Amino acid sequence: MDITALLIILAIGAVAGWLAGLIMKGGGFGLIGDIIIGIVGAFVGGWLFGQLGISIGTGLVNSIFTATIGAIVLLFVIGLIKKIL
Repeated sequence: MDITALLIILAIGAVAGWLAGLIMKGGGFGLIGDIIIGIVGAFVGGWLFGQLGISIGTGLVNSIFTATIGAIVLLFVIGLIKKIL
């Protein structure tokens, strides 16, 4: 992996985490937190879309969309766990 790919992954993670924080009314988690939530959300979104048989194509916008949906699901599950504990 070269530096360009790493920067793209970090940028997608940051945007997706930030959008998910806004949508879930979390207000964001700072730059590092948003990146982590976005990157983990990308894996969750990719897995979830694969299980549902959804294919939205390739490209930067589609990657951000998938990562944002995954991050929203991740934040929802984290919120449920926090309520239980």
